[in-house]
This record gives sequence, C-alpha cells and structure tokens, in this order.
Amino acid sequence: MPFSLVPDRLFEDYAAVTPALLRELGVTLLLSDLDFTLAAKATRRPDQALKDYIAALQGAGIGFMIVSNNRSGTRVTEFCADLGVPYQGHAGKPSPQGIFAAIRRADGSVDHTAMLGDKLLTDCLAAKRAGVLALTVEPVGGAVTAWQKVLHALQAPFKAACRRKMKKNREKKHGNS
Repeated sequence: MPFSLVPDRLFEDYAAVTPALLRELGVTLLLSDLDFTLAAKATRRPDQALKDYIAALQGAGIGFMIVSNNRSGTRVTEFCADLGVPYQGHAGKPSPQGIFAAIRRADGSVDHTAMLGDKLLTDCLAAKRAGVLALTVEPVGGAVTAWQKVLHALQAPFKAACRRKMKKNREKKHGNS
C-alpha cells in the first residue's frame, strides 16, 4: 500500500469538486469526511448549499457516502439523515478499511472512487492506502485551536507539492511545458 501525504488534487472547499470534474476524472463514487470537510465540527445540521451539492452529485449519477472517524455517532447519524446519505462510521482512517467498507456498501469500485477530506494524515493517507483518488480541501472554518494550527503548518509542504503537480499537469494539458 502506498504511503503518501501528497493529495492528488487540492481545492478551496467541497463546492469546487464539481460533478463535471468528478465525471471527467472517472469518479462514480465520492466518499467524504464530515468534520472540517463539509461543515465545521460544531455544525449540527447541513446547510442548504450542502444539500444542493449532494443533490447535484446524485443528479449526475455520482454516489456519495460520508466516511468518518467521528466518535459522536449521534451527530453523524443526524447529519447524514438530514442529507439523506449513508455513512461509514468509526472508519479508522488512516487505515483504508473504512474506505473499503464504504465502497463495498455502495457497490462501487476502487478505480472509480475518490475520497474527499481536509486532513492529510487521515483522509489523504487512507485514500492513498486504499488506491482511490485523494482529494483535499482547506478545512471549513480554518485552523482554530493550537493543535490545528500546528497541523496546518505540517501539511503546508505536502499541499505545496500538490499545487506544483497540478500546475505542471495544467501546463502539460495546454501545451505550455
């Protein structure tokens, strides 16, 4: 299993991961972390923008499931019920087992799955270890606690490497190399 903390793609937020882009990447199943990826951890219920985003994914034929390490089963259960989506709780990321379980439950395949998250040490690493596309977003609400600020600083070089890789790929695609 590969060990890499460099995501395949980096985005400002989940809304930038459009259904059209996912289709272009061959993704038919989007797995997503919840806390700081789709909503701040203190957010109890999804907002309308997130509900519309999930509806757009489903309208494009892209399956969606939350894969969370969150220890509060109540919060995840309520949040997902409001969204009308399934979830894989106690995922154990960075272990890939939660991702594999979600793919099986969704009747998906590794080759057509992406994992969206905000943390490189859990979400990205689990995605890489599972062999799925690793999509990373900046944390919703930014770094608040001292630990989050340290984590942000530790992630910066890996995110920079991803940005360079993305720029190089764009240039190659447009013949500017």
